[in-house]
Amino acid sequence: MDKIGLIAGNGRFPILFAKGARDNNVPVIAVGIEGETSPEIEQYVEKLYWVGIAQIGKLIKVFKQEQVSKAVMAGGLKKTNMFSSWRNLRFLPDLRTINLWYRHVKRRDDHSLLGAVADELLKDGIELQNSTLYVPQLLAQKGTLTRRQPTETEMEDIRFGWPIAKEIARLGIGQCIVVKEKVVLSVEALEGTDEAIRRGGNLGKDGIVVIKVSKHDFDPRFDIPTVGLETIKSLQESSASALALEAEKTLILDIEETIKAADDAKIAMVGL
Repeated sequence: MDKIGLIAGNGRFPILFAKGARDNNVPVIAVGIEGETSPEIEQYVEKLYWVGIAQIGKLIKVFKQEQVSKAVMAGGLKKTNMFSSWRNLRFLPDLRTINLWYRHVKRRDDHSLLGAVADELLKDGIELQNSTLYVPQLLAQKGTLTRRQPTETEMEDIRFGWPIAKEIARLGIGQCIVVKEKVVLSVEALEGTDEAIRRGGNLGKDGIVVIKVSKHDFDPRFDIPTVGLETIKSLQESSASALALEAEKTLILDIEETIKAADDAKIAMVGL
């Protein structure tokens, strides 16, 4: 592949993807989202452009100018900004985004929104690729990932919570739940995984179990469940004892450091 475009959101994933592409001798043309993307990414890409969060037209123009025909989405966006004051003035959406939002997006869940963006890119000959293209080693594998195995009590909570988490994900609510003694303490929604963990920790006090899964219509091009060092920090602060992930469909950012941090905190991590 001559080059690949990168639509970079927040967090570590865009940086890790850019590093992976560089290691495979693939130049990256990155488009960063103002107020979201870490400037650090500039160290690992051939070119970096900046656009507003609601400027899909400008993003497509950049890729066409750079003759990019294949691209990936990596990293998240702060969803709570959807309901911020003066959002239309802050985001300054371009005409293409306005047309997409009001004419082609029937639902506001991630899958519908990102799928509509993917379709919009394809209209201009830009095809979205699997976002794990150059970082397959970051996907959680089956089995226990840490030194400590989950206890039987923790596994009972995982078995109890797993189908509930999958159903919540199917409904487009969130991809994470917190369980203790077969009671659901919290459910992830717009606030994100870390906040859901903290709410569950406040109720469960200690020994909570966290379950994170993929959606039923899992699309590896976008919205892959992701955990990392910040997740472990939230688990530790909430006195969590176990984290269950959907194997081969969940990214573990900075995987070696993240598993070591879980080991140090005596948190069991398991891929199912």
